[in-house]
Amino acid sequence: MNRKADVRRDTKETKIHCAVDIDGTGACESKTGVGFFDHMVDQLARHGRIDIQLSAEGDTHIDDHHTVEDCGYALGGAIAKALGDRGGITRYGEAHAPMDETLVRCVVDLSGRPALVWRVDFATAKIGRFDVELCREFFKAFTNAIGGAVHVERFYGANDHHTAEGAFKALARALRVAMTVDPRAGAAPPSTKGVLGDPTG
Repeated sequence: MNRKADVRRDTKETKIHCAVDIDGTGACESKTGVGFFDHMVDQLARHGRIDIQLSAEGDTHIDDHHTVEDCGYALGGAIAKALGDRGGITRYGEAHAPMDETLVRCVVDLSGRPALVWRVDFATAKIGRFDVELCREFFKAFTNAIGGAVHVERFYGANDHHTAEGAFKALARALRVAMTVDPRAGAAPPSTKGVLGDPTG
């Protein structure tokens, strides 16, 4: 299987290119102009075993919102494109990511129907220069673009950097399971409907 994809997203606010290989080794080259976010994309690649090339030019002179959000759309869209009709995938994935004193869980269903549940609290407004609210904005855009249910919950923790990193690592590990091809499934989508992405059920 050749589960690779390449997408471009150009708007008046951002210009983004994203290429993925979801059967990769975790190689990552992320140059978005937002340092902490690049660090999070690297976690997503490394722990999800997804090769990611991501570059962005955005209106960061205003703030980082548009860049991070639109990278979520581009990255989620690239993975969705690489998954194709999703035939034969495991579909569901769950992972817990302990990050020192912090524990975060992520559960995903690559159903084709987007839904984000975000139960993650931060103690501060920023991690360095990075607005912590952008973590949710990335996850929301990524969820809408990949087409699936993504549930993220922080059980406990004291350090906001650990919380953010735990969320990205948990997403990566959950995706790694959900995107795995089940050798017993053949080419059929894992649904009693025979198709994934039907908004009626």
